[in-house]
Amino acid sequence: MAVEELRYDKMVEEALRGVVRDALTLAAELGLPGDHHFYVTFRTHHPGVALSKHILARHPDEMTIVLQHQFWDLDVTHDQFAVTLSFSGKSERLLIPFSAVTGFADPSAKFGLQFQAVPEDAFEDEDEDDADEEVAAAPPPAGEPDSGQPAGDGKVVTLDRFRKK
Repeated sequence: MAVEELRYDKMVEEALRGVVRDALTLAAELGLPGDHHFYVTFRTHHPGVALSKHILARHPDEMTIVLQHQFWDLDVTHDQFAVTLSFSGKSERLLIPFSAVTGFADPSAKFGLQFQAVPEDAFEDEDEDDADEEVAAAPPPAGEPDSGQPAGDGKVVTLDRFRKK
């Protein structure tokens, strides 16, 4: 198939999603060093996103999670990541394709990325062309067994009041 134009915007977007992938991979393998923590914003109805029905009901369009003190089983592949978080004292597994991510930030490093929202129907044709907020938080401290249950008070904090309207 002949290429009509080089889509630099898509190339840059994919490269920047690779930064998110690399940061999450390091966190999965080594934990979060120092004060690093991640805010990950994603579209909840994006194809491939897996959330429980009650979380989806509370966040029908977009959701931000914070990986800091209480997250477990962070698994990262080339196309997606999965993580277990605590919501109202209940462990929930989330599966998030990198293509669903619209924002990523590490406030401790004063680093952030915003991604263009990709229309959901763009993913249906991709093969043919060949081409608000919840806070969760870091694994148990080294030396402490991970019981799979949330540590600390397990509170979920809503950050809606900080969102620009």
